[in-house]
Amino acid sequence: MSPVYSIEVKNLCRQVADSSGVLDILDDVSFSVSSGEAVAITGSSGSGKSTLLGLMAGLDLPTSGDVVLLGQDMFALDEEARAAFRAKHVGFVFQSFQLLPNLTALENVMLPLELAGKPAAQAARAALNRVGLQERLHHYPKTLSGGEQQRVSLARAFVVQPRLLFVDEPTGSLDAHNGALVIDLMFSLLLEKQTTLIMVTHDQALADRCQRQLQLQGGRLLAPGQTA
Repeated sequence: MSPVYSIEVKNLCRQVADSSGVLDILDDVSFSVSSGEAVAITGSSGSGKSTLLGLMAGLDLPTSGDVVLLGQDMFALDEEARAAFRAKHVGFVFQSFQLLPNLTALENVMLPLELAGKPAAQAARAALNRVGLQERLHHYPKTLSGGEQQRVSLARAFVVQPRLLFVDEPTGSLDAHNGALVIDLMFSLLLEKQTTLIMVTHDQALADRCQRQLQLQGGRLLAPGQTA
């Protein structure tokens, strides 16, 4: 039986030590996300948004609390097993694109499939065609515009057919026109693939595209209707 929720965050805390003592980056954060739901995480700089995203993806470890993705307790897995889980189920889109500069657009999109030991070339070509880059397959990132690079990153994220997509400020490096094109494309792909989305953004218009918004303030999750 499939889990009721795609994502469950339970009493998540992250603390770091600094010169003044212990700093609470995240403080007792709990929420759930249903399958296929699009959720925006908002809040001012330093509110803990990106820390929360990294913990949800199992890229970092919490001080306490749990994250359950697709029924799997992420922190019951070791680092290698978490990486294997991400490779199978999770896609990522970052503000800075995170493309490998020495690989072409096609090779960048093929990479996650190759790492998973799956046939790559045909699926990568189809993914790039889906984002309108069929004429740019053999171009390196430095020869692509910012909007084109972000579309390559979208193709790379969706080529593995992820059940979960984690997105961190996807339009932060783009102008308004290219940002709007990328976001329209991303939401079309989400609907098409029925992928669950968690997106960190400071852009209220972008957050409004999601079905639900969660607002962080000082590492704590505000109650619905509560203002910062």
